[in-house]
Amino acid sequence: MSETYDTIVSKRDTRRFGDRPIPPDTLARLVQAARMAGSAKAAQPVRLVLVSDQAQKERLAACGNFTPHIPTCQVAVVFVLVPEAGVIGAPFAIFRGPFDAGRAAQNLMLAAWAEGIASCPASMHHAEQAAEVLGLPEGHVVANVIALGYPADDPDPVLGTRPRMPATDYVHRNRWGQ
Repeated sequence: MSETYDTIVSKRDTRRFGDRPIPPDTLARLVQAARMAGSAKAAQPVRLVLVSDQAQKERLAACGNFTPHIPTCQVAVVFVLVPEAGVIGAPFAIFRGPFDAGRAAQNLMLAAWAEGIASCPASMHHAEQAAEVLGLPEGHVVANVIALGYPADDPDPVLGTRPRMPATDYVHRNRWGQ
């Protein structure tokens, strides 16, 4: 098996982080991994906001319903979508917005895991509040937040115990149910 495959299948979301800081050069590599994700028609609709200030992480966490891990991470990486084709208020096409943000986020999380850094995505259920907290320009939308940090020394005992769905339930061939 390849090292890439091993990284992919061993990655689990982690919501408990230690105090060890992420070195600037490591964070730069993770950002570069996110930046290198492809985008439909090379539109590059994703921008990042790196949040490491404790008070700002707490304000950001208040914008989601299930985000108590954000203040405990070392860096919260916010994936922001810029207005579709530069038109404020235009709806995002799935491949030139949310899908591209997901590709960039997955690159970041896998690169982080390969460096021994844990991550966990978080939704911003109160998107307008999150945009205000971050000072986003009009029309810019938070797609997701990825909490990053080295795993805690005392990991959550439940972590990794939830089994994955069997491949036979996950994959259908040619038509649903086959």
